[in-house]
Amino acid sequence: MNSNYYKLLLLGGAVRLYFSQTSLAPLIGNRVEFATPLNSFKRLQEGVFLLQQGVDPYRGDLVHESPLLLKALSGILINYAQVLPLLYILLDLCTATLLYLLGITFVKQKLQQQKGECEDYAKDTEELQYNDEDKSHIAELVLLAYLFNPLTIMSCIGLTSTVLSNLLLALILYSMVKRQLLICTVLLAFETVRNLYPFVLIAPLILLFARRSVPMGIAIFMIFVTSCFAVAGANFLVMNSWNYLDGTLGFIFFFRDLQPNIGLFWYFFTEMFEHFRTMFLITFQLNATVLYLVPLSLKLRKEPLLLATVLIALMAVFRAYPSLGDVGFYLALLPLWRRCWKFMAHGFVVFTFFLITLSMMGAFWHLWIYAGSANANFYFGATLAFSTGQIFLITDLLFAHVKREFCLYNGQKIMINGEEARILLE
Repeated sequence: MNSNYYKLLLLGGAVRLYFSQTSLAPLIGNRVEFATPLNSFKRLQEGVFLLQQGVDPYRGDLVHESPLLLKALSGILINYAQVLPLLYILLDLCTATLLYLLGITFVKQKLQQQKGECEDYAKDTEELQYNDEDKSHIAELVLLAYLFNPLTIMSCIGLTSTVLSNLLLALILYSMVKRQLLICTVLLAFETVRNLYPFVLIAPLILLFARRSVPMGIAIFMIFVTSCFAVAGANFLVMNSWNYLDGTLGFIFFFRDLQPNIGLFWYFFTEMFEHFRTMFLITFQLNATVLYLVPLSLKLRKEPLLLATVLIALMAVFRAYPSLGDVGFYLALLPLWRRCWKFMAHGFVVFTFFLITLSMMGAFWHLWIYAGSANANFYFGATLAFSTGQIFLITDLLFAHVKREFCLYNGQKIMINGEEARILLE
């Protein structure tokens, strides 16, 4: 870790600390773009209070955090509530550090991989290959992308539990590149019992550790399932009841709260006839989980970390209760694929989508809820466009990766009948 790392980390912490002391912090904590029924700090407070009073917080439909976290945070919330913003900032800085170390380790592994493959590379592909400078440069880009992204900053100062989810995801990815199977599997099980959707990350784990060994793949899956049951059992010991399963995983799957957010569920299920709900609920949940899992796993079987990145991005788009903090996390992973950026053709379009739609969300929410001069269609239109921009970004990254792989072995200039040909993916 060089001096730039410490400077950036201190600056990122200072920015978060400054904004956490302003009136922006409670405002962000109430914004539907950042605070959802799953990650809202107010709901977490309510759950801790009910737990301390000996009341089951999952009897109602307000608390949806896991019992283990409620128990872990109860002492801090009750006795040291004033230092809670500092705790969230420290957790966010830990996430940034893990992503920085992830970047360094990832580039080292890429350089080692290239040593065995470089003989097969075309001559004009030096700019597409990782080099020694990337070890520090890419890691710093990842650090910058996380520490100074307004989405992650505001998610932190709003005290959303997305900060905890981002930390767990960073730990999972770092454990992946360090080849620590047991730690990675246990962490994934814990996050799966909390938020359901991360279970799809078992696919890159199996691809990374099984190495085409079917028995090993089955063993990893069984370890994951066993870990999930162990975490569920630990939650049961805290509550002495299984009610939390319906209040957490059941709440997510059945989508009981139609509060608006940046996702695609709420508007559709608000407008839909009730007797169609089950069919479309299953369809939407399949789209958010396993629909893309097999084809992406087959295509990216040699790049487990890229597969994990894409799956995390798709979760942020299609999950039932997404927040902008989820988007900020996967955006910080994009610098890992800096050598693909040359082939990403929609950067300006995606940036424009993000800039305009994020600006429109706040304006349309005010017009709809406060001014009464708009309706839900306005706000959903902005969130739909935002999701479209994210899909453009994800597909652009996938196409760029495929083009880079092709050019590494075939050269960047393909000549047909003496003329340079364009590489198109259809």
